[in-house]
Amino acid sequence: RDELEDPEFEVESPPHEAEEDVCPGACGLVEQQPNTNADKTTKKTTVEDRVRTFHLRKNLNHLDKIQEEKDLFTEKTREELGACRQRMEAIRAQQASMAAAINSEKEANNVAAAGRLQAASRRLCTELENERDLQAKITAVLAQSEIAMWHFELQQRQLEDFRKTTREEAEAAEKRRQVHAAQLLRKEKAAAVKAERNQQLRVRKSLLIQQGHGLGQRKLVEDAQRNHRTAVKFLKASLGRIREREKEEEAASRKHMKRRMDAVLALKSSIAANRETLRKFQVWSQVKGHLAEQKAQEEKEAILAQGGDAFKHLFHQRRQGELEAQTRAFEEEQKLRKQEIVDRILKEEAEEENRKKRLLPPCTTTDRWTLRDKTWSYVSDFCEGKTTPPPTFDLPEDNAPKVDPSRLMRAISIESVHSESTTNLEEKNLAEPEISGLWNEDHKPCQVPEEDVNRKPVGGTKMDKDILARTMERLRSGRVQRQVASGHEFKGRPFNSKPEIIHFKDFDVGKVYKKKITLINATYTINYCKLVGVEEHLRDFIRADFDPPGPMSAGMSCEVLITFKPMINKDLEGNVSFLAQTGGFSVPLKCSTKKCRLSLDKELIDFGSHVVGETATRAITLTNVGGLGTEFRFLQALDPGDTDDSRSLLRASSLYTYEEKSFYEKGITSFSEQQFDAYESSPVDMQSRKESEEDTRAAETERLTTMMASVDEQMEITLGGVTEGHLGPFSSVKVPIIFTPSIPGEVQTRFKITFKTPQCPTLYFRATGVAIDVSVWLAKPNVDLKICMYDRLYQASVLVHTRSNAALRLKFEVCKELRGHMELLPETGYIQAHSSYSVQLKFLPRHSLPEDARKYFDQESRVLEAPMTIWVADQTKPVGFTVHAVVTTSDLELSPPELDFGCCTIHEAVRTEVSLHNHSLLPQDFGFVRLPKFVDIQPGDGFGTILPLETLQLDVIFQPTKAKEYSFELVCKSEINRCFKLSCRAVGVHPPLELSHYQIKFRATALYDTSVATVYVTNSHVSMNSLTHSVPRIGSEDPSTVGPTSFEFLLPPDSPITIAPSVGTVSPGKKCLVQVAFRPVLPEELIQQEALRMLSKEIETKPSLGKDVAAQRKDLCRPSSSTMQLQNRDRALQVSAHPSLELQEQDLKASSDRYQAAQASLARAFQGKFDKFVVPCVVASGDVKDRKGLEPLSFSPHNTLYLELWCPSVAPSIVVTSEKGKTIFDFGDVALGHSNIKKVSIQNISPVDLAVGFSVLDPNGPFILLKPSSKLRAGETQVLVLSFSPRKSILAQETLDIITKRGTLTLTLTGTGVASMTTCSIEDGVLDMGYVIARESVSSGFTLQNNSSLPIKFSMQLESLCCRGETQQQLPQFLASSAQRTQVVGTQNFNGQSVFSVAPVEGVMEPGRTQDFTVTFSPDHESLYFSDRLRVVLFKKTVSHQILLKGAAREHMMFVEGGDPLDVPVESLAVVSALDAEHREDVEELRHILVTLEYVQFDTDVTAPLATRELQVGCIRTTQLSPKKPDHPLTVSALLQLRGDIKETYKIIFVAQVVTGR
Repeated sequence: RDELEDPEFEVESPPHEAEEDVCPGACGLVEQQPNTNADKTTKKTTVEDRVRTFHLRKNLNHLDKIQEEKDLFTEKTREELGACRQRMEAIRAQQASMAAAINSEKEANNVAAAGRLQAASRRLCTELENERDLQAKITAVLAQSEIAMWHFELQQRQLEDFRKTTREEAEAAEKRRQVHAAQLLRKEKAAAVKAERNQQLRVRKSLLIQQGHGLGQRKLVEDAQRNHRTAVKFLKASLGRIREREKEEEAASRKHMKRRMDAVLALKSSIAANRETLRKFQVWSQVKGHLAEQKAQEEKEAILAQGGDAFKHLFHQRRQGELEAQTRAFEEEQKLRKQEIVDRILKEEAEEENRKKRLLPPCTTTDRWTLRDKTWSYVSDFCEGKTTPPPTFDLPEDNAPKVDPSRLMRAISIESVHSESTTNLEEKNLAEPEISGLWNEDHKPCQVPEEDVNRKPVGGTKMDKDILARTMERLRSGRVQRQVASGHEFKGRPFNSKPEIIHFKDFDVGKVYKKKITLINATYTINYCKLVGVEEHLRDFIRADFDPPGPMSAGMSCEVLITFKPMINKDLEGNVSFLAQTGGFSVPLKCSTKKCRLSLDKELIDFGSHVVGETATRAITLTNVGGLGTEFRFLQALDPGDTDDSRSLLRASSLYTYEEKSFYEKGITSFSEQQFDAYESSPVDMQSRKESEEDTRAAETERLTTMMASVDEQMEITLGGVTEGHLGPFSSVKVPIIFTPSIPGEVQTRFKITFKTPQCPTLYFRATGVAIDVSVWLAKPNVDLKICMYDRLYQASVLVHTRSNAALRLKFEVCKELRGHMELLPETGYIQAHSSYSVQLKFLPRHSLPEDARKYFDQESRVLEAPMTIWVADQTKPVGFTVHAVVTTSDLELSPPELDFGCCTIHEAVRTEVSLHNHSLLPQDFGFVRLPKFVDIQPGDGFGTILPLETLQLDVIFQPTKAKEYSFELVCKSEINRCFKLSCRAVGVHPPLELSHYQIKFRATALYDTSVATVYVTNSHVSMNSLTHSVPRIGSEDPSTVGPTSFEFLLPPDSPITIAPSVGTVSPGKKCLVQVAFRPVLPEELIQQEALRMLSKEIETKPSLGKDVAAQRKDLCRPSSSTMQLQNRDRALQVSAHPSLELQEQDLKASSDRYQAAQASLARAFQGKFDKFVVPCVVASGDVKDRKGLEPLSFSPHNTLYLELWCPSVAPSIVVTSEKGKTIFDFGDVALGHSNIKKVSIQNISPVDLAVGFSVLDPNGPFILLKPSSKLRAGETQVLVLSFSPRKSILAQETLDIITKRGTLTLTLTGTGVASMTTCSIEDGVLDMGYVIARESVSSGFTLQNNSSLPIKFSMQLESLCCRGETQQQLPQFLASSAQRTQVVGTQNFNGQSVFSVAPVEGVMEPGRTQDFTVTFSPDHESLYFSDRLRVVLFKKTVSHQILLKGAAREHMMFVEGGDPLDVPVESLAVVSALDAEHREDVEELRHILVTLEYVQFDTDVTAPLATRELQVGCIRTTQLSPKKPDHPLTVSALLQLRGDIKETYKIIFVAQVVTGR
């Protein structure tokens, strides 16, 4: 593609010659040129042009394909560009509408909706930007695609000439093909005419032949009729003879039956007599036992009378009896084993003699011992206790192994004992003894000579025993002590070792091996044990660690650790010596290197008898039980002598090298007499044998050469599979041996197994088989017809083969009992030489088969084994084969045989179960046919397959179509067209009311979600005319009356179903709407159990957590000066001190936190549930309102309607993960105007992403969803922020639904708006601090009480400190008139400090508590107009109280007030400097008081009241110590000026004496 898109790519137009050669038809029409050189040049040019044309065509096709792809891609790109532009237009339209909606929401002051719309607008802007980017990308791609298309067009124009030439060549080729096709068509028509003519000739010839055949057929029919008449005559005679023979057989059978009955009666009498005899024996044995008990009791009493131990005496008697019985049993067993050994040896002797006669020439030596003499001599010596081994003789060859005959004979004896059961079976099957005269009555067993009886016994003579005893006594005299217990001296091994031998197998040099052995004290009393050490040659490799345990009681044990560190790869043997109190002992130790321990599972493979041409396979297993692997190879052994010598070497090496017991059992089988002769012959005999063997060696070589040639020509027993490879340690390999007989007779082959390891001897085994030749045989002697049914025809073909060189006549015969059920066709036939013959077997079992063929038919298992016979002409022995079949019935059983559906409405269906049982052993297809329209059978619509002896449960569904009585039959047919009928009856009911839906399938509803469905109850009964429409009735009864009809839905108890209304009345022709709601919930008991489980779990873990919680609270609750904090800390400690009591006393209600946590835990782990409810709707005539009181209406049970509800419940797709999964969120008490924020974590636990929607909260309500989300991915967790801002003092509650396509999660939001109510101890709102001396301070207090139900956070604010910035631009108060003065902040201190101060400034008041406040007045100069306003601010927002603070200050303790004011209440900005404190009292300051007295007299006759004014004199309490001036009391002077007609001035002096009271 890249090359075609390159602008520099050019395609050369092919030459005219190449274009002509491109045509496919032109290849065969090129004329041959006479000139050879010209032909070669033309051929070379033609090939080059063809190649070039081929490449041009390939490029052109590739270019066309790329152009099509580009066209398609360009079209799709343009479509995407158009779709992108449409989406952009749609987004712009949405932006315009969104902008209008935002403006409208802003005008309506709907901040939340405006925020959501602005977020949506931003999202639309983002989408618009994305679409613009996508449009730019698509435009660029489209431009590139168009450029590529231009390049393609240019290239196509370059190849246009070639395309045109190719098209013309194709048209020319098509014309040539049409001409060729027309020629072929003409040839085919001519051939068809010729074939039709030949067919007509053949038809005429066949008619002539048929006419000739017809004449011959008529002649054959006449001959057959004539022969038939003759055969009938002879048949009648034969039948007469057969009937007579049957009568004779019947009489004989009666006699036989009579004899059997007599035998049965005799047997019964014999059984009765035997029972009586047994009873007598039992009574006798009981009496004998009773007498023995009496005798034992008398002996016991006698022993007790003598003062002895009766129990010990009886124990000894019983033990002595057991020992005697064991001794007798052992002696008998030894006799039996001895006899078995002798018999086995005699048999092996005979076998060896036969084999020696067959393999080797007879031996001429007469002076050697026979196997029989040597065996008897060895047995007698062994029984008499002789331990001296017989003399050993050298082998004829130097490299032959020297074998001890006694060990060989001992191995033979062991093998004979292990295989005694096999020997017994073989001896039982002997037809005649191998040794003549052995079974005669006058045969006397071999007797041991008297001189051999008195031979030295086992263990030595008495003198030897005395010498041994004295020697042992001398050895013990030094350090060994005798141990005597209860009069018995211990003799033997003092400690038993477990294991008995310490064996380190298959060790590697350099590694360390350790083994523990246990030493058990086997003496009578306490004994000691001491480690002596290991032998000298083992000390470099073996180390024994033993800690002497001290005195050990009988039966106690101790452990010894043996450590072996090999340094050389060599077998080691030795002992670990110990010393006990009663003598020394040792534990054998053996260290074995890795060796190959090879063995065969068998040495003889007997294939048995097999027919020539068959193939039989046996397997032989080569096993390596050693730790060293080796390479093996299976070969054929050709030298019998070599085989025998190798076997002897194998056996000898097995006896000396291999230590496994299994190897002794497998490796040693038999020894030939020739081997014993070789082992035990004298040197003179060996020399003579060497000379004789040299003479026969040439003959043996020639015989072996001919044997090898014959083996190479034909191998009937061969090796199959893997014959060489590697055999690893502790592994085995199986090699198949294949026997393919080709020549009748016995076949024997020997094989050997060679190994690469030199230490591994060669193993030998042999395989034998017999090939037989049968002239007529069957490939399948057992014809299995499988399972057959009664009255059904079954056929099979029996194929008969022959090896005969001539044709044979066969007669097929069926046994007499089965002739009525089985037939072989034809009965007689001829089989040609070396061919096969097929016989048709027909089997039609009747029901009388169990009675007719009792001999061959088993009624319990239903198995038929019928022997069939094939008689071969000129052959006495027939060929038989067996027909196997299992005959079964074909019955199907329906139960119950009759169904009664009862009353059923026409709007519902009634289901009844029917059992269909198959009594047959075969699967059967069945089906219910011709079913009425109102009956349905499920599953499978009444059709299916039933397995053998299977019982199927079928549902018969009856749905009546009208009100009447039904009676019908259901017919079930099997695959063999057998019919089984089922009778049914029912009553159809037409109820007066109908339901719009009789089955409601709710969606998969999450827990605590609600699904609602709508159902209409209709009363369509408006007329009694049954001719126009069907009227409500029950069966054939009278119709129901027209009128209002009532209904009632009866819900099952504790169901998650709600029906509203559940009771109602429907008028004729009307319908009533009914809503059915499904709300799955968890069972109350299950939630209670889960809550209690969680509660108990927390109580169990609380003691460990209580300490940590108390410590944390102790650190957090630090002491403070606030009383409120101290109270909170005491309350928290009090709550945490008794958590378990509160948990136990907590009531598990639906609104409790623990209940909700348990409910959330169970909902999260909910696996889903499917419930099906059937809600009955009873119907009654009349109106519900007409009933009297609580009297129920008369509902008819037959007119009951049923509403089926399918209710699948699943786990919620969205769960709450915060606050233990609670869905009820309580914001608690929140002050008005304040907000409380809660964060709720929700998680999507479903496997798919979910689009999330939220229900609309009340816009005027206190709850607000701050951060909604639109999508929740699978497994994602998001946090919802909820706000509660109450505006009224009410209890608010709302529900927030989180809506997804899989369900709805409902969150319940509750909260309480609480008004902050406080009371102040200052009722009038004014706190007057009184007079105080300047530069001193005075304090006063007041109290605030919290009357609300929530803690209140307060703060104190002075207007003089928080409102300075607001009054900077106003006119000063002292310049304004008194009417314009609104500010309450009066005179302030000159030093800048506040005149008034409050403590505490801020804090929290708990519900119902009070808070004390202290106000301090501290003026720094004299003034009467100190004032300020104190504000109590709650939650930094609301001002609950305003207190006006007032105070005055004087320079002296005494002062006078009164008169008219001479100054302004607000001081000027100018500050008058005061005198020093030291000179302030010395300077008398003149103060003016203006007292205006107005005396007005309106009537001269009446005396007017006097004008009076008051002057106040005060004294200020101070904490300062006044200087003592007794001569100068406190004085204040005032001038009194009288202005009127007469002006007078008076000086008034006020004198005060301050007296301090104590």
